[in-house]
Amino acid sequence: MTQDNFVIEMRNITKQFGTFKANDNINLQIKKGEIHALLGENGAGKSTLMNVLSGLYQPTSGQIYMDGKPVDFSGPTDASKRGIGMVHQHFMLVDAFTVTENIILGDEPNKAGVLDKDTAAKDIERISKQYGMEVNPSSLIRDISVGMQQRVEILKTLYRGANILIFDEPTAVLTPQEIDELLLTMKELVKEGKSIIIITHKLDEIKKVADRCTVIRRGQSIDTVNVKDVSSQELADMMVGRSVSFKTEKIAANPKEPILSVKDLVVKESRGLDAVKNFSLDVRAGEVVGIAGIDGNGQTELIQAITGLKKAESGTVTISGKDVTNLKPREITETGIGHVPEDRHKYGLVLEMTLADNIALQSYYHEPFSKNGVLNQKYINEYARRLIEEYDVRTTGEMATAGSLSGGNQQKAIIAREMDRNPELLIVSQPTRGLDVGAIEYIHKRLIQHRDEGKAVLVVSFELEEILNVSDRIAVIHAGEIVGIVDPKETTEKELGLLMAGYSLEEARKELGVEAGETVG
Repeated sequence: MTQDNFVIEMRNITKQFGTFKANDNINLQIKKGEIHALLGENGAGKSTLMNVLSGLYQPTSGQIYMDGKPVDFSGPTDASKRGIGMVHQHFMLVDAFTVTENIILGDEPNKAGVLDKDTAAKDIERISKQYGMEVNPSSLIRDISVGMQQRVEILKTLYRGANILIFDEPTAVLTPQEIDELLLTMKELVKEGKSIIIITHKLDEIKKVADRCTVIRRGQSIDTVNVKDVSSQELADMMVGRSVSFKTEKIAANPKEPILSVKDLVVKESRGLDAVKNFSLDVRAGEVVGIAGIDGNGQTELIQAITGLKKAESGTVTISGKDVTNLKPREITETGIGHVPEDRHKYGLVLEMTLADNIALQSYYHEPFSKNGVLNQKYINEYARRLIEEYDVRTTGEMATAGSLSGGNQQKAIIAREMDRNPELLIVSQPTRGLDVGAIEYIHKRLIQHRDEGKAVLVVSFELEEILNVSDRIAVIHAGEIVGIVDPKETTEKELGLLMAGYSLEEARKELGVEAGETVG
């Protein structure tokens, strides 16, 4: 096949930061009208390569071709004008702006020198309906769900006329239903002749939508394969360079006394409505409790109230017998809580600070991290180096800024910080969001290990497979209330799906044709 058959060809692309090669002589070829998956571990260089293609970075060496002709992009605007649009993993949206204002930002239509928002809003509505991604053009970004914000990012590229769309971990923040909708949208886009590159760690999604897949390992392209010709296991092994296990091996839990007790908790959301309603749940030492639910059903507010990030209206939160309701976050942390937040940028890291200082954030005011108010930077750096190695955080070193890491490596750094403190209660929201299969395997093992050491673990995840894999009990939340608590060995994804949709346990089992007293497993 000649290069003329490819809409995009990246030849021998190298991107170097100082002495570190993020991309090392990578080759990538994209056909017109295909969905091409880019697969690799966290920090393998996938996002860097796509930042080169979208004009955000200039390659150190190598050449990009479009339709067989060499091109050089001076920046993202230049790449966008040539029909390349990138939907970033961490959205590039302004919270205080409307959907319309975000979509047209930098490409504002005007009529006689005056901003023409009405025409823009109509265009956006037309495009959103055309691709089945309807949004309210006048909604503020801060008032819409994460899934809806991603739609805005996609519409932003389509509004600018993109023919080659790059999706960076597009399903990391979506519910199962939203994922299905997005995959359908992708198929519709390629039917119209657009080409899609999807960076993802989710092998089932690659199998569902991708035509071909290029695997990158440690900055180098390993192989490009036809997806229909390989298994998920083969893709996983190719990506990590060893055999990977998808199932977490664990012995039966041995739960003891409750560490976390939540009683009749009521928490309001930003608009003043009840997000959590009379919520009660215990998490005991020596068990993992999973909370399953569709995004926006009170999980965020629940965890924020437990950890002191949001005020509870009524009810109590008790940790190891101590009432911590509405205490300050640090006071709650000091009772023995580790917290991996769902939004790692807003609550987990200070992106401008070094990795070492981020890893010390929960402990810097204790010895040996500091003494008499003076930081022991030598100890902090050594401590960070140990955790970076132990948790395989891919970085140029402990002095790199947290913002320079890939999303998955940022997540590993937070998990390392929280777990190394050995908390009595570990609360983890979306523990493996943006992580590759090798890292997921490792984190799941660590969660079970924490449980086996007699600690309590509370996991919130939209990934049903993950919840079923690591939990000893699963509490399903709908509209801020628990609709059922089930044993993962005695339930299915279908039953959990019905409970998440608001069915009672009795209704769900009736719907599935299960007699009272029977299990669905």
